[in-house]
Amino acid sequence: MPKPELEFHLPTGPWTAPQGAAPGVAERVLAEDARQERRTVLVRWDPGTDSSAQGVARHAFWEEVYILDGALHDLTLAETFARGTYACRPPGMPHGPWTAPEGVTMLVITYPD
Repeated sequence: MPKPELEFHLPTGPWTAPQGAAPGVAERVLAEDARQERRTVLVRWDPGTDSSAQGVARHAFWEEVYILDGALHDLTLAETFARGTYACRPPGMPHGPWTAPEGVTMLVITYPD
């Protein structure tokens, strides 16, 4: 089933901890298909969140990320990405680990290869 048809509204779904995420990470689902292969979510990291324990991330789906507020520091690249920056990652692309010293909120869209 495709994502639902939704007109402009204020998202009110709960913030939940994604499976396998670092402590301090939460997501709010905006839309997803029934099989969860296509998702649009808000992801927030509390100030001080560190994903070092999870190591470099790779996944089997496309991921697009737009930073809405705050910043992420990429420990591998030694670079900080702030509000207004965007990433488009194909399946298998390594990224992270990250820290968010001041916190960050992102729009994340994922879909299958």
